[in-house]
Amino acid sequence: MLIAPLLLILVALLLRVSYRNYITGTHWLVTLFAPATVAFAIPIYEQRTLIRRYWPLLAVGVVVGSITAIGSSWMLSSCLGLSDGLQLSLLPRSISTPFAVVVSGQIGGTPSLTAVFVLVTGIFGAAIGECVLAWLPLRSALAGGALFGMGAHAFGAAKAHRINSELGSIAGLVMVFVGLLNVLAAPLLARSFH
Repeated sequence: MLIAPLLLILVALLLRVSYRNYITGTHWLVTLFAPATVAFAIPIYEQRTLIRRYWPLLAVGVVVGSITAIGSSWMLSSCLGLSDGLQLSLLPRSISTPFAVVVSGQIGGTPSLTAVFVLVTGIFGAAIGECVLAWLPLRSALAGGALFGMGAHAFGAAKAHRINSELGSIAGLVMVFVGLLNVLAAPLLARSFH
């Protein structure tokens, strides 16, 4: 997860490929994220009993996690003095790419730049997720799956599936719920940040 993006960045820098040319040539990859996100429906279906039992906790976690992610992005970008366009592109970084690109466009960000922020967030979250999980006193699959799904979206769900299927199913569910919630809330975000 870390080596491939770093190699791509290195090659792009060495060949002096502009960001615009890179995005023009790879925009079809972002399109492929939507079917990959839908593929998480299978393990979610398999864990439907667990999900039915804990849906109120999942709903609260999705709302609180989304508010925390957007708030921390806004605070970080404000502290760094980023431009408005960059701030708006950074806000949806904790959402899976197909959803984040839509939210970014709705709130006035740059969707292709948001896709890069999502990628970096997902890679970083998946890389440190297991350490964070071991450090925090979270012992249930519900809490661990929510951590991976909220903090690292698709990368986190894939990492969680490698740990165990229940953890991965919850991570996939949280990832999809976070995306849907944020797409629905994007018009409110747009008004708040303009």
